[in-house]
Amino acid sequence: MSEYSPPLEDMKFALKQVVDVDSLSKLPDFSEVGLEALDALLDEASRFFNEVISPTNRTGDLEGSSLNDDGSVSTPTGFREAYAQYVEAGWGAISFDPEYGGGGFPWLVGIAVTEMLTAANMALSLNPMLTQGSIHALSAHGDQDQKLAWLPKLITGEWSGTMNLTEPQAGSDVGALTTKAERQENGTYKITGQKIYITWGEHDLTDNIIHLVLARTPDAPPGTKGISLFIVPKFLVNDDGSLGDENDIKCLSIEHKLGIHASPTCVLQFGDNGGALGYIVGEENSGMRSMFTMMNQARLAVGLEGLAVADRAYQQALDYAIERMQGRRTDTPKGESVPIIDHPDVRRMLMTMKAYIEAMRCLIYLNAKAIDIAHHHPDAEERERGNELTDLLTPLSKSWCTDLGNELTSLGIQIHGGMGFVEETGAAQHYRDIRIAGIYEGTNGIQAVDLVGRKLAMRNGDVVRELLTEISETATNLITADLEGIGNALEYAVKDMQEATEWLVEKGGASTDDGLAGATPYLRMFGTTVGGWLLAKSALQAKNLLDEGDDSEFLKAKIETALFYSEQLLPQVSGLLPSVISGARSLYAITPDKLRG
Repeated sequence: MSEYSPPLEDMKFALKQVVDVDSLSKLPDFSEVGLEALDALLDEASRFFNEVISPTNRTGDLEGSSLNDDGSVSTPTGFREAYAQYVEAGWGAISFDPEYGGGGFPWLVGIAVTEMLTAANMALSLNPMLTQGSIHALSAHGDQDQKLAWLPKLITGEWSGTMNLTEPQAGSDVGALTTKAERQENGTYKITGQKIYITWGEHDLTDNIIHLVLARTPDAPPGTKGISLFIVPKFLVNDDGSLGDENDIKCLSIEHKLGIHASPTCVLQFGDNGGALGYIVGEENSGMRSMFTMMNQARLAVGLEGLAVADRAYQQALDYAIERMQGRRTDTPKGESVPIIDHPDVRRMLMTMKAYIEAMRCLIYLNAKAIDIAHHHPDAEERERGNELTDLLTPLSKSWCTDLGNELTSLGIQIHGGMGFVEETGAAQHYRDIRIAGIYEGTNGIQAVDLVGRKLAMRNGDVVRELLTEISETATNLITADLEGIGNALEYAVKDMQEATEWLVEKGGASTDDGLAGATPYLRMFGTTVGGWLLAKSALQAKNLLDEGDDSEFLKAKIETALFYSEQLLPQVSGLLPSVISGARSLYAITPDKLRG
């Protein structure tokens, strides 16, 4: 099993040439953070995650986390030491507010670093991911005292955070939750109830765990309108900042899962002995607004998992294809064999992985930059444009990238042949680990409904139309630059996307069964088109640099990868169009009792 080596050259190209990270240095909030030293920062991050975090990935899968008799959870060998070095190095803090101990870098830079962490060990990366979500929620909705009390040690990673939504009867339907919050005379609350699927809900990596818990007050209205958000720490914190008594929280069990074995997925009981002490965030019944702040950031991080794990699977598959001798070509002497990378079908699978991974990286980075603009641009109109692009790209990042994560890790196994199905090679771990990513933080089907419902409805469809116009302009530029093979394919995809978009707008988006029936293939069309657009922009930038005299093979490969995507992958957009506009009739033509045959 090969270790992970961050693809620094491609990451830097995407950051600088495709999404223009340097432009963020013009924003006042980032003018003095040191973006000119980005290369050195990424180089050091690459060394750290390759040497310190990546070796724990296999151990974590084989050992898993375990529940002890006292309700505590022990993590696999090496995790505590690796996480302590992560905290000491400050990697989790680089993109947060300097006022509370953060490094002040753009979220785009943090995403690039998080890509390395996630590829090095997805199970471990979930701990900082949930902590980051807690930081976002408290930064946006907590009062000043709460920020001062909780943010500094969450930002450093000395404490970790969790998100507590799901209950046995309340999964995607969050409004069905029943956990109770009783207000006390001193303004605190007693929390009672059970939460399930709590990622890193109990562990031994940090001194304290800060649970953000959705619950209902006694007089709350039904559904999502009656949900409030509470800070419920594992250990109470004294006035001087020291840890006090253990709160009334118990880990009842951890799930036995298909993958991410090292990440303890917990069932938590709040209030076995009278109620866990909690502190409300914001006002009563405003919890969903606070939680969505946390979830939207997490959805981009989950999309990043699709990219990161696919890239690790690709690196391993490529190494294997170069080394594995099997079969012969027509020009191979009798009795000899060739590396399997010489066979066209294996080369097709590798190129498919490479092209999709580079497209996903550009999409994730563009989404992160839109977040930076939405939060930090001094001009209100630019912030609004950043918000719109963030809203539009987030379901694509989350769903398209995690669907591809499933598909590309499967291709990684296929390239290994029978050895890929054998756990000894480690190829299967990537496939098992990434399977959850299309399910949690809002299933990919829910993301598709969100896209054709809320996101397509933005400015009556004009946000989508404007992006498609921008993509079409890129196609024209490609043709002018003698890259018409890429430009023509992109223009065809745009026309099909425009037809699908107008059909869905006419059908009312997610307000009708016809619109809902087309949601998932529409998201796939959209993701594939945006991916092709971003690779096309990569090809344009590569050609410009080549024309200026840079004769590197890396730049030539950028153009060839974009051409492969245009010829082999982008035509799927046209094939998906009938699935979008055919309506819901065939989905309901057979009654449920006849579906068995």
